[in-house]
Amino acid sequence: MRSSQPSGAPDDDGPDGLFGLDEIRTGSPRPAVSGPLFRDSPQARRMLSVREIHAEPAAAASPRGRQVLAGFPDAEVVHADSHWRIPELHGNKGNAERWVRIKSTVLVLGEKKTLTVRPNGRSADWIAPGAANGCAMACAYCYVPRRKGYANPITVFTNIDRIIARIRHHVVGQGPKKEPNQCDPSAWVYDVGENNDCSIDALISENTADLVHAFARWPTAKASFATKFVNPDLLLLEPRGRTRVRFSVMPPEDSRLLDIRTSPVEDRIAAAADFLDAGYEVHFNLSPVVIRPGWEQAWAELLRHMDDVLPQRVKEQAAAEVIMLTHNRDLHDVNMAWHPRAEEALWRPDLQQPKRSENGSWNVRYRNGTKAAAVETVRGLVRTHAPWLTIRYAF
Repeated sequence: MRSSQPSGAPDDDGPDGLFGLDEIRTGSPRPAVSGPLFRDSPQARRMLSVREIHAEPAAAASPRGRQVLAGFPDAEVVHADSHWRIPELHGNKGNAERWVRIKSTVLVLGEKKTLTVRPNGRSADWIAPGAANGCAMACAYCYVPRRKGYANPITVFTNIDRIIARIRHHVVGQGPKKEPNQCDPSAWVYDVGENNDCSIDALISENTADLVHAFARWPTAKASFATKFVNPDLLLLEPRGRTRVRFSVMPPEDSRLLDIRTSPVEDRIAAAADFLDAGYEVHFNLSPVVIRPGWEQAWAELLRHMDDVLPQRVKEQAAAEVIMLTHNRDLHDVNMAWHPRAEEALWRPDLQQPKRSENGSWNVRYRNGTKAAAVETVRGLVRTHAPWLTIRYAF
C-alpha cells in the first residue's frame, strides 16, 4: 500500500543550495554497537509493553510503519481510519481510570497531514511538524492529552521523510541567522518535540535518529527537544552539536508525585555530561514550577545539587527555561479519576485564575501577581545557588 503525500506539502525532491536528499536516512540501520540496545532491555519493555496498535492503512504499509510493527510482533493490529478519531481511545471517559495502562500498552500509527512550521520565539524560533504525538509517560500536568480526550498513547507519524523534507525546505528559506536572540546566538532553533518526548519515541522507531541525523548536516539550524527520560541509545547518534537536549528538572519530591513513569530527576542531571560528550548541546527546563508549601527550599536544594554534581564543561554551555505551572479543568477531572493526590498540588483555586487557551479550552494559571513574584524568586535562587546557569526566558 502506497503512502499518500500530505496535502499542501512542498515538493522538496529537487536539489537546493545547501542540502541534498542523502540527509534523510529513513530506514537505515543504527551504527554497529558492541552490546544490546537499551530499547531492547527489560526496562524499556516495561515502559512500552505494546499489545495493541491502531494503524491507518497507509501508515502501516509504509517503511517506517512496517519497522514499528516488526518491533512489536505480538501486538494486535487494529484498523483506524484516522489517528485522530479512534472511538475506543478518544473521548471515552471510561479510559480515565486506565490512563497509565493505555499509555504503556497501546500505540497508534498515522501520517502527519499538516506539515506546518509555526513561529515560537520562546524556547525555539520555530515549532517543527512533530514526528509523534503523545507519550508513554504520565506527567499529571501534561497539556498534550487535552486535545485528545481520555487517553493519550503515542502516535508515531510514519511519513518521516516528508516531515524532514518540510523542515529542510523551511531551513533553506530562512538562510543564515543574522541576529542573535534568546533562542540561540547563531542558529535557527526548531523544536521537534512539542507534543511528544523524542527520547521515548526512540524506543519505538528511528524517527528521532533521522531528525538528529538531518540537523547534524544543516549548518544554519539546530533541533531542540525537552525530555524527562534518559535513553542511552541517543548517545550512539552523531548530533555534531546541532541538537539541543533540554532535560526537564524539578525538585525530586515534586517529580515523584507528578512525573509518573519518568527517569528520576537525579538521573536526568547525571546524564547531562554524557550527552554533552556525545555531541549534544545540553540545556535544562526548570519546569513546571509548582507553588506548594516549602517550594522555595526544595528548588534551592535542587539547584545546589546541580551545582555540586555537574562538571564545568556542562555549566559553561548550559542555559535554562523557567516555566510556571499551567493546568486545565478537563485534565483536572481526568486526574481525579486516576491520581487525585497530584491535584492537591496542581489544583489551587486560591492561587490560580482562568485563561482561555488558543484552542478555546479553559486553562488555569497562577494569578499575575503570584506568578510574577514566583518567577523572581526562581531567578534569585538561580543567582544564589547556580550563578553559571543563564535563564533564557521565564514565564
